Amino acid sequence: MTRANIYIHPSSFVDEGVIIGNGTSIWHFSHIFKGARLGENCKIGQNVVIHPSVVLGNNVKIQNNVSLYDGVVLEDDVFCGPSCVFTNILNPRSAYPRNSPEFYKKTTVKRGASIGANATIICGVTVGRHALIGAGAVVTKDVGDYELIYGNPARVRGHVCECGEKLLFSSDTSICSACQKTYKKSDDRINRLS
Repeated sequence: MTRANIYIHPSSFVDEGVIIGNGTSIWHFSHIFKGARLGENCKIGQNVVIHPSVVLGNNVKIQNNVSLYDGVVLEDDVFCGPSCVFTNILNPRSAYPRNSPEFYKKTTVKRGASIGANATIICGVTVGRHALIGAGAVVTKDVGDYELIYGNPARVRGHVCECGEKLLFSSDTSICSACQKTYKKSDDRINRLS
């Protein structure tokens, strides 16, 4: 089905009341629940589930087999690799259901961040702008802007440019070898210089 520059594959189910921005495409076997908000030019891969209170910014790319549960917010230009996992309850129990909003922990992935395939994001964390989370990482705490993290539990392994290349600091500054953007490190925080 196509309407207003939006593509929804016939095998997908999009509830009434979903807000979808222009240029967004939703591929095979996905389900978008009533109340979800998807920005412009988003690419939703195969077998993706997006729950009611989820908010996606513009130009978000979600690869196959990702479930976004209530409480997840992805800002503009976020990339979610295949089968990455988001949680929304810290202590789930089948015998003691916690399926109401007061139990959901908010998880925010800020602008330009990328999450690698099969990474797990424990609820309640914030992933900083342009951070890069490696494949298979288990993220249990907040991630700073431009941080490169991987492992289980994930730890800081360096910093990356907005274009994704690893930054090498010889002093308190680094110039990206790929795009020439310049960064300054101060108290373990990275800022891009204009």
